[in-house]
Amino acid sequence: MGEQELMRAMTAAADSDRRKREAAQRALELVRPGMRLGLGTGTTARHFVDLVGERVQAGLAVLCVATSEATESQARDLGVPISTLDELLELDLTVDGADEIDPKLRLIKGGGGALLREKIVAAASKRMAVIADSTKLVAQLGAFPLPVEVVPFGLASTRRHIERAAAELGLAGLIRLRGGSSPFVTDGGHYILDCSLGAIAEPELLGKALSLIPGVVEHGLFIGFARTAIIAGAEGVEVLGDPD
Repeated sequence: MGEQELMRAMTAAADSDRRKREAAQRALELVRPGMRLGLGTGTTARHFVDLVGERVQAGLAVLCVATSEATESQARDLGVPISTLDELLELDLTVDGADEIDPKLRLIKGGGGALLREKIVAAASKRMAVIADSTKLVAQLGAFPLPVEVVPFGLASTRRHIERAAAELGLAGLIRLRGGSSPFVTDGGHYILDCSLGAIAEPELLGKALSLIPGVVEHGLFIGFARTAIIAGAEGVEVLGDPD
C-alpha cells in the first residue's frame, strides 16, 4: 500500500470511529437514572460503554448486564456497576452495535463473536437500540457473512445441515470456520461458522430453519429485537424506528 492509500485508509478509519462515537452519544440520551441497562459488544458498543462510564463517574445510577466477558471487563474498569440476568431477570434498555441493519431494523450480528449472549440480553430487554455508522445500513441483509454459533461436536455434520437449509431457500456460498485451524472460541465455549450466502431475501425463514438444526446454538439474524436504530453518517445522526 502506497503512502497516499495508507493516508486515505487512516482517514476513513478515523471518520468511521468518530461516527460510531456520535451514534453512541445519541444513544446515551435514552438512558435514565435507575435503569437496568444491557451493554453490547463490538467497536461501536465500546464507545457507548465508555460514555456510560463517564456518566457513572459523574453520578449516574444504573445497573448493567454485559453481553461478553470483554464488555464486562471494560465496564468494571470504568466503575460501571455490573449485575447478571439471573439477578435482574429483565432489562429496561440494551444498546448494541450491528454488522448490518436493513430498513425493517432486521440485523446481522456476531462479527465480534458474542451473538449468543447478545441475543439473550436483547430478548430480556424491554427495548433494544442499535448504534452504527452509516456503512452498516443496507437495503438487504447478506453482504456480511452470517455468523452461526455451533457446538464443536459434529461440526462437519452441522455445516452440511446449514448448507442444505440454505439451499432450500435458494442460498449458497462458502461457509468458513472462524479461525480455521485455530478456531475462535466464544465465551460459551462454542465455534462460529461464517456463512457467505449473499442477499438473504427471506431472513425470517432462514432464521427459523437454522434454529431447527441440532448443533446450532444460535444464529446472527436478529429479527424483531431492535426498536430503534441510531445511524451516524457524513450528514449527521439519523434515528430510525422509535426515537424516544
